[in-house]
Amino acid sequence: MFEKNMKIAYLFDFYGDVLDEHIGSVMRAYYDDDLSLAEIASEVGISRQGVRHLIKKGEEQLFYYEERLGLAKRDEELAEACKSLSEIAGRLSQKGCESEARKISEIVGIISKGSTDVSEPD
Repeated sequence: MFEKNMKIAYLFDFYGDVLDEHIGSVMRAYYDDDLSLAEIASEVGISRQGVRHLIKKGEEQLFYYEERLGLAKRDEELAEACKSLSEIAGRLSQKGCESEARKISEIVGIISKGSTDVSEPD
């Protein structure tokens, strides 16, 4: 369950702004603010079941967007590629190839500017 929630929270980072405002606010309260169904229901003025329905509907929409657009998957792939390139740059640097290592690090920096999950190279 925790794994699934993290995936949905990750997808929400990518596609949350394209969700209906009402669904988006309920999902933000549930995933980002960690409010319970009862707390959200009280704030929004609907039943707990209604809140759960909106969350499920939002989750379905997030998975639909990811299936069609693949932005989160692409971001994960870029993060992995940057990690690999950073490791290669580190090995090159240890072997005395500073110029090549620096160039790779620059490329990683350029790629990571457009990614949400890529850390800067060491």
